[in-house]
Amino acid sequence: MFHGGPDVGHGYLLPGFEPLALDHHVVLFDFRGCGRSTRGLPADQLQPELVVRDTHRLIERLGLGQVDLLGFSTGGRAAIQFVDKHPEQVRRLVLASTSAYSSADNEPYLADWPEYQRRQKVEDEANGTLRNSTIFVWDLDRAPEYLQLLESLGPDLSDWSLERAIQGLTHPWFTRDPEQTLREFAKPILILHGEKDMGFPVQLAHRLHDAVPNTQLVVIPNTAHMSHFEQPTTWSNHLRTFLSD
Repeated sequence: MFHGGPDVGHGYLLPGFEPLALDHHVVLFDFRGCGRSTRGLPADQLQPELVVRDTHRLIERLGLGQVDLLGFSTGGRAAIQFVDKHPEQVRRLVLASTSAYSSADNEPYLADWPEYQRRQKVEDEANGTLRNSTIFVWDLDRAPEYLQLLESLGPDLSDWSLERAIQGLTHPWFTRDPEQTLREFAKPILILHGEKDMGFPVQLAHRLHDAVPNTQLVVIPNTAHMSHFEQPTTWSNHLRTFLSD
């Protein structure tokens, strides 16, 4: 599983994976420079292609053979690059709360969404203390619970630099046309998305589904970016069904 960010490690995803782990072998890990993985690397060693290489080596080291791969949020972009470089290692692919498109493709949907604009204003006024909890969770009554989950993971953020990304020093997460990569992969792909996702609007999930014939699209109603947190049983059951087909 590729987590998102890269900021904190994989711990915020546990609510969705714990139900699945009751009957599946689930391997979660932190990207280099995140969580409990190697820290303090030189800045030029924090690059997407090295995350892909690390994952390839981890699968080999654990002797897992062909795996079912899930990429969450930014991790979905890493997963697309992984199946471009190592398609033989992947049986099925899940793209969860992610996008194959640029940040600019988000903007038209967010600009015309009053609820997003209202919540973003609240986040801005909180000066980062809400950690996007009101953006990433649709049910605002549960936003404090999600924030508590994040804070339980500790104050430590990753070594990856937003400033380097803004300056163009972080390499692209994928290097070819992602739609073409996924069409050439030609194995089952599940696109799992929250209906009210404000990180990657659901219209982009529909766009990818329309562009790639070998995809299934499942949209979980009344959930946002962290649909695994808001509806963990539903989320994990969709994974279970897809992986057992």
